[in-house]
Amino acid sequence: MDNSTQFPPRKMFGRLSIVIGNVVQIAGITAAFLALYLARSATSKTIAISSMVSAWILLYFFCHGIAHWALGRLLGIRFAFYTIGGTGNPQAYPGPLRWVFEHLPFFGVRTDKASMQKASPMAKAIMWSAGVTSSALVPTLGALCAWRSGVPASRPFLIFAVIWAIATLASNWTSRTGDYSKARRALAG
Repeated sequence: MDNSTQFPPRKMFGRLSIVIGNVVQIAGITAAFLALYLARSATSKTIAISSMVSAWILLYFFCHGIAHWALGRLLGIRFAFYTIGGTGNPQAYPGPLRWVFEHLPFFGVRTDKASMQKASPMAKAIMWSAGVTSSALVPTLGALCAWRSGVPASRPFLIFAVIWAIATLASNWTSRTGDYSKARRALAG
């Protein structure tokens, strides 16, 4: 393959067993729900806003890998372990943001090779699509909940969350290394 079309491999910081990875991600999602509750009930505007933003960040980081795992398992795909590392789609970010996203601790999941070979193309496509779709939708739903609950500054934050979600989906859709690209390749056979 021409080197100009290759991308550097994802920067990996570590890996976790499926059980430990699920526990960590469920704890992160639970913490996000607690932060949303705090945002709704806080008497301080600063605490409410910081709790809302914290909830969004927690949902953004902890829903991706477990979405791959949950839908994959429902469709009969098995997994070996979780990975923790920078984004697998660094070219989607400009300059300094690229460096930041290459070094943030995103959860990925490694599929079991034999299981993937047995899975239908549609099952593979759904499993691959689950991660980025959840990364766009789940945090946005958290921001929507904050707005519906009347959290201070939640309207502009919801607008930001929607724009971020659209950018997440669009950048992944056009990427050659993102989840949607993997889903398209799975469907193509």
